[in-house]
Amino acid sequence: MMKALDKEILRLAVPSILANITVPLVGLVDTAVAGHLHSVAGSSAEFIGGISVGAMILSVIYWNFAFLRASTGGLTAQAYGRMAPSECHSILRRAVSLSFAISVLLLALQWPISRLALIFRDATPGVAALAIRYVMIRIWAAPATLSLMSFKGWFIGMQDTVSSMFTDLIVNVVNIAASIILTLGIGSWQGMGFPGIALGTVIAQYSGLIFAFCVCRFKYRMSPKKSTMPCAGVVSGEGNAVPNVPATSDGPLPARPASGIADFFHLNTDLFVRSLCFTGIYLGYTIIASRYGETLLACANIMMNLLMIFSYFTDGFAYAGEALTGRFIGAKDGAMLRRSVAGTFRWSMGVAGIWMFIYALAGLPMLRLMSDDPAVTDSCMQFIPWLIAMPPIGCAAFTWDGIYIGATASKAMRNAMTWALAAFLGVWFAGRALAPELFAATPYNPAAIHLLMAAYFAHLAARTVHLSIRYRAEVLSRL
Repeated sequence: MMKALDKEILRLAVPSILANITVPLVGLVDTAVAGHLHSVAGSSAEFIGGISVGAMILSVIYWNFAFLRASTGGLTAQAYGRMAPSECHSILRRAVSLSFAISVLLLALQWPISRLALIFRDATPGVAALAIRYVMIRIWAAPATLSLMSFKGWFIGMQDTVSSMFTDLIVNVVNIAASIILTLGIGSWQGMGFPGIALGTVIAQYSGLIFAFCVCRFKYRMSPKKSTMPCAGVVSGEGNAVPNVPATSDGPLPARPASGIADFFHLNTDLFVRSLCFTGIYLGYTIIASRYGETLLACANIMMNLLMIFSYFTDGFAYAGEALTGRFIGAKDGAMLRRSVAGTFRWSMGVAGIWMFIYALAGLPMLRLMSDDPAVTDSCMQFIPWLIAMPPIGCAAFTWDGIYIGATASKAMRNAMTWALAAFLGVWFAGRALAPELFAATPYNPAAIHLLMAAYFAHLAARTVHLSIRYRAEVLSRL
């Protein structure tokens, strides 16, 4: 019989996994819609390229503000554990206010941001023009996009991944429907063409934001006069589910000043530095791969996409670890904190084992789904061993991230990513220095991509080792 703690982990993880699964579908539909566009202004290949470059520019920018989700989630989970609803609500208001402030800055800088397309991957003039057009439209979704990061973290901290799931589903479903209708038209209306893809995303983001606001207003009754916090059942130290005592703004546990304004910005500063390190690694991965020809660049991108598939599942358990870690730190329940960490890792490593098996048996069919070019799939086959080796170390790194976010141990997370960036660059440049002829920048050099995969593996290992070593000092010490 499944233990109560395992049920709680699954209750938190499964909605996030279901929402994550829909994410790739949006990109596939946008690409398919672009692929059906033909006009004197450009070919379908140019339209697809314009979306790819434009979406990459925005993804890199937004990635740097992922701290909005992480800091909001960790602080909220701890306030939830202290049963302090007014503090939870203050955290959300502060996070959304910061999201809007950053959005104003991005909107003010939209012209130079859109021009990044001119230097991205030597894009052709047609692709660059379309990418600029795409970015200039989609950037108007910035207030909603960044605010939704804060809302997602807040829902996770409130142990409410179902509301987070429905928010994501609304965004993704509206995105798909609006992009198709606005681009290709409906009935006698012929649609607006390429701009419709970007405008559909803008409409989808604001649809999700409206839904998230409604959840807070009606489910959590967020108003100045009344502050309530519906609580899911907690799990006792013996593993039995017991109901929470309904909390008021004067909850049974006194709130400590962990989420004060100074701490809030200090936490976000550490996480912003961490995000910059992430950006450095993933941009570095793409830039390095681009030096070895179109075929190996395609292989490197396909490998990364396949590696990220298991993260859609692992992230669900990382979010569960985040919610439970923060909750039990806030409640000062050391026994349940340790059990939650162990339980989360148990499920996460189970996911790793499953994906190792899938990659080993279905690697070639998965490659053929990604590309029908024999030159690309044949080249990719030599990198399958990396796919099989990555899940255990990757799942461990992602799970530790969730646990440390729940503990708001931002300094350790910042340092871990600093070491990870150093490991990535160290392995790459050490390999190049030791065997320059082996890893020379030629149009086709598979050995260099093996070194690049080793560098990526090293960054995951550095994160896992550092966070494992610092667990007692950075997480357990917060009880």
